[in-house]
Amino acid sequence: MRNLRFAPKILDKRWNVNEELTLLQKWREEGLYRFNKNTSKPIFSIDTPPPYASGTWHVGAAAHYAQMDMIARYFRMKGYEVYFPFGVDRNGLPVEVQVEKKYNISAHEVPRDKFLALCKSFLDEVEKDLLRIVQRLGLSVTNLDDPYRTDSPKYRTLTQATFIELWKKGLIYEAEKPVIWCPKCKTSLAESEVEYAERETDLVYIKFTVKESNEEIVIATTRPELLCTCGAVIYNPEDKRYQHLQGKHAVVPIFMHEVPIIPHPYAKPEFGTGLVMVCSFGDQSDVRLFRELNLKPKIAITPEGIMNEIAGPYKGLKVEEARKKIIKDLKSKDLIAKIERIIHRVPICWRSKDPIEFVAMKEYYLKQLDFKKDLLKLIDNIKFFPPESKRMLINWINSISIDWPISRRRYYGTEIPIWYCKRCGTPHLPKPGRYYKPWCEPAPFERCKNCGSKEFIGESRVFDTWMDSSISPLFISNYMYDEEFFKRTFPCTLRPQGYDIIRTWLYYTILRVFQLTGKPAFKYVRISGMGLDEKGEAMHKSKGNIVYPMPIIEKYGADAFRFWAASEAKLGDDYRYSEAKIRAASLFLTKLWNIARFISRFPKVTEEDYVLLPLDLMLLGNLNDIIRQCKDGYERLDPFIPSNLIRNFTWNVFASHYLEAVKPRAYNFNNEFTEEEQHGAWFTLYTALEIILKLLAPIAPFITDSIWRRLFSEESIHSQKFPEPNPSWNTEYKYMISPFIEFNSSIWRYKKEHGLALSQELNTVVYAPKELKPFERDLKAMHKIKELHFEEPTEEAIEIGPRIYILKI
Repeated sequence: MRNLRFAPKILDKRWNVNEELTLLQKWREEGLYRFNKNTSKPIFSIDTPPPYASGTWHVGAAAHYAQMDMIARYFRMKGYEVYFPFGVDRNGLPVEVQVEKKYNISAHEVPRDKFLALCKSFLDEVEKDLLRIVQRLGLSVTNLDDPYRTDSPKYRTLTQATFIELWKKGLIYEAEKPVIWCPKCKTSLAESEVEYAERETDLVYIKFTVKESNEEIVIATTRPELLCTCGAVIYNPEDKRYQHLQGKHAVVPIFMHEVPIIPHPYAKPEFGTGLVMVCSFGDQSDVRLFRELNLKPKIAITPEGIMNEIAGPYKGLKVEEARKKIIKDLKSKDLIAKIERIIHRVPICWRSKDPIEFVAMKEYYLKQLDFKKDLLKLIDNIKFFPPESKRMLINWINSISIDWPISRRRYYGTEIPIWYCKRCGTPHLPKPGRYYKPWCEPAPFERCKNCGSKEFIGESRVFDTWMDSSISPLFISNYMYDEEFFKRTFPCTLRPQGYDIIRTWLYYTILRVFQLTGKPAFKYVRISGMGLDEKGEAMHKSKGNIVYPMPIIEKYGADAFRFWAASEAKLGDDYRYSEAKIRAASLFLTKLWNIARFISRFPKVTEEDYVLLPLDLMLLGNLNDIIRQCKDGYERLDPFIPSNLIRNFTWNVFASHYLEAVKPRAYNFNNEFTEEEQHGAWFTLYTALEIILKLLAPIAPFITDSIWRRLFSEESIHSQKFPEPNPSWNTEYKYMISPFIEFNSSIWRYKKEHGLALSQELNTVVYAPKELKPFERDLKAMHKIKELHFEEPTEEAIEIGPRIYILKI
């Protein structure tokens, strides 16, 4: 055994990223990630976010989904039957906006069926690109050949069925009231679809007159075009400047109608003049105040964003035009005290980024205000990762002030399944069980249940896209389709998502699932940060800073990309794209390949004819700790922890120190060690590599499987169990790692400073700390030290490291 030639079994000198493509095909042929619905294993189900098919993923989105796959792979190795379905969100406004841009059309100006066909065609092309990235990243999803689609008849059937169920429960109602409206998108929005932007605008100080005293008062506003809808003027009850105005009336300039002056805590004494005009409607606060003060609203802005007849001389003007015109008129009448240029927080549509308006419109609503307390209690039964992310959901639930408007005046979405009696208007809902399109289908009823008429009119509106997306955990669990499967997979084990959709996808899912089942939708929620560019900015086409994943993956490989995605930031923090760090990840994988190739030179020890020396037990004892820490990181659903632990241990401990120390014993060319001690080196090398590969497999599935199949088994590493610590390796030697590393570093530094090659003999005496005595033979062979002592050094010795001395050569 001592005279082997030690030729490596791994012939390739470098890891070839093209082998990833070969492995993808092999995994597919082996059915490696196929879900067994009849399994006896515990099921770990993942409600994976179905991405919007409105454009190609950037590197941040690809990293986000790669992280989910790492969690899936870990729990598969932990013995779970992992249910990891992938879907594509193909409904709603984002898709329509992209189609309108691409074809330079408006959804409201072309035949509906033609527009729907264009949307579907666009979606099909984008979906192909998404699935190509999903496959190339190596995501171990269970349905890559047949992802679910939220615009499929089956999915839309379930959306409609759940709506019908909620209707029967009395949770749906139709009402005409102010809705958040995007004039650009021509549809109503939910509170969750409103964003805020800091924009420069004019704060106009307008002169009003008090009717009873003819006193002049000044009110500051950013919306002078809404003067015509002013319903009241308020001041803070603690503001002594205006307490004498209580019970009096203000005369609105230009329009000359009178409005009450009322004390109310909403007015902020420090803003403007402390007086506020309450208009219908400038923002959500105006809506609330009109309701609270029992004021009759006037709506002056049409759904198209045009001033109507209530605006008087400004009728027909766009909002911005009306604003400029009324400021000009107020100036001409000396009714402006001053104008300040300020930065104002403006509510905007989350898609078009245009300012929203409030218009009175009849829409369908889902009750949610009645469920706020129930939901706050319910989420205590869900475990959040990281724990602090739970607060974001709590804050959102507490902020909700209106029921959820669920109807949309758009086209590419799930139709609201209602027909109305043409004579009396009574709504009729069909039986659940198939997909209905009321706008183009005859009613599935013979006569009106109220008046007996046989003529019906189909509903033309569609649902808010979150009505579809919010039932994803029910859909993947086969709710209403397969009762037995639903029992085994619901609640879903995990919901992984970004913090940017907490108030939409997460909240609406928890709400809807609770309303339908009375249960939480999932056991765990994993909230990740956002993927940013190298400067720390969000990636947008308009900024020109989008980095697409495929060129990066083709250059460095999916594993390098995935390792960067895992190691860049802790769970919950934003992560910056960096090609330099992906290149560094690629270098680490090259290092791993080189380590494996070196180890492959030696035979695997199959029998217990080996002896572990203290050096081996030191490494294996520390490897036990790495196993525990990696397991803890994966259990926290945070691959940041294991990725950085594995890289540091593999490169800075295993490769840099143990491998260098054990080489003389592994080769044993001079027969300094017994055969059993040599076998102990081989055993430790293979055992450490085996564990490192298993620990890293969820993060870097390609290279780990490639090495595994070459050296350990024809069966994939992804079919193996996750490693567990070995109690027999927990010896006192593991605590010697720091002085061992310090000793090596000190000797290497000394040799370098004195112009000696690291492989050159040290023809002198070296003094080492006493605790390193058990490593004497390995250290002498490693550094080619003539004499190694473990007692107090002589006076002639010089210190080259902590408690490390050497006699000058």
